[in-house]
Amino acid sequence: MDLDKAREFIRGHHQAVMATRRKDGSPQLSPVTCGVDGEGQVVVSTRETAMKVKNLQRDPAVSLCVVSDGFYGDWVQVDGRATVVSLPDAMDGLVEYYRSISGEHPDWDDYRAAMEQERRVLVRIDLERAGPDRTG
Repeated sequence: MDLDKAREFIRGHHQAVMATRRKDGSPQLSPVTCGVDGEGQVVVSTRETAMKVKNLQRDPAVSLCVVSDGFYGDWVQVDGRATVVSLPDAMDGLVEYYRSISGEHPDWDDYRAAMEQERRVLVRIDLERAGPDRTG
C-alpha cells in the first residue's frame, strides 16, 4: 500500500493497536488513538510513564494496526520509527493532535494544564511501510 493512502485512511480512522518491543524482544500491544500531523507523521498522545514510551526510547521500531470504527472492515498496518517528544516541546503537537482528531477544544488552557498534569508526550512516527497490499 502506498504511504499516502495509509495516511489518508488514518486521517479518517483513529483507533489502533500499537506494537512495541519489550526488553526481551517480545511484543507489547497497546490500544491507542492516532492521527496524522501536518508533516505526514502518524502521531499518538500518551503518558511519559507508559511502558510503550519506555520501549520506544530503547527501540524506536513501531507498528500500528489502524481499524475502522466498527472494528471489522477496512484496516491498515503501518510500520516505522518513533520519536518521543516530551513537554514542553510536545505542547504544540499535542494541540495539533487534538484538533486533527476532535476539532476545537472548549478550553485550551484547561487542555494544556491537563497535558502537563498527565505528563503527556507525543509519539511521532516516520512511516516506512504500509499494508495490506492484497486480501487473502
